[in-house]
Amino acid sequence: MPSDPNSTEMRRRRFRPIPVRMLLPNVITLLAICAGLTAIRLSTEDQMELAVAAIVFAAVLDGIDGRVARMIKGQSKFGAELDSLADFVNFGVAPGLILYFWQLHELNNGGWIAAMVFAISGGLRLARFNATMDDPNKPAFAANFFTGVPAPAGAITVLLPVYLAFLGLPKPPATLTALYTLLVAFLMVSRLPVFSGKTIRMRVPPEMVLPVFVSVIFFIALLIGYPWHILSAGSVLFLLSLPLGWKSYRDQARAAAASTAAPAGMVPANPASPFAPAIADASEDDRPDRLH
Repeated sequence: MPSDPNSTEMRRRRFRPIPVRMLLPNVITLLAICAGLTAIRLSTEDQMELAVAAIVFAAVLDGIDGRVARMIKGQSKFGAELDSLADFVNFGVAPGLILYFWQLHELNNGGWIAAMVFAISGGLRLARFNATMDDPNKPAFAANFFTGVPAPAGAITVLLPVYLAFLGLPKPPATLTALYTLLVAFLMVSRLPVFSGKTIRMRVPPEMVLPVFVSVIFFIALLIGYPWHILSAGSVLFLLSLPLGWKSYRDQARAAAASTAAPAGMVPANPASPFAPAIADASEDDRPDRLH
């Protein structure tokens, strides 16, 4: 019995080779998931410094995979879904469990509730981001802002009490840590505009290439040499910048509303006299084209 050429063609389409450029961003995302899961294991073994370092490493990989995918044109629907799953594990579940094993367990069920609320807030934040990503009603300037604190930033910020303890400061009361955890969870699911920086031009002038290289290397060296100082300072500065992002969003919203309202309320400079003869609309003029 001769084979059906249509089924053969469908089989070829189904099993066609996948370019390597489509796989590389997903491999980076999988490495980030491995880092998040390893952070959970390390926190159960009371190796908190390594656990926090794994979360920071996962955040770095999360910032790389999307840019690599855009750079090599390796975006895919599968990659987007995998990235959301990785963010939920790395920046929702893992930080909540680290805080629970570090101190929140002292509050028994209350500490577990705080850790669980943070993890759930991270999942809700990611679901809302995916649902509103292609919202056609979003104003143009809104592309400069996130709605609510992003999950990676929330994960880095919520661990601030841990950084301060690593610097030698006394542990805060467990109740205060739980309230701080709930505050960051609320900021993640809130409607607070947070500046994203996505529309900032990434091109570097030729004369600034070497200074940029030196600055990046200097920052990485500081992060390696003084990780808890840098993470503490960065978390505090991020929290202090939230009101500035809200103010910037409000100012741009007012400017956009004023620019759209102005044309509707404009009055012609020389309005026609009500006694002037009406001029026929060109669309209603039935003269030949040569007489127009």
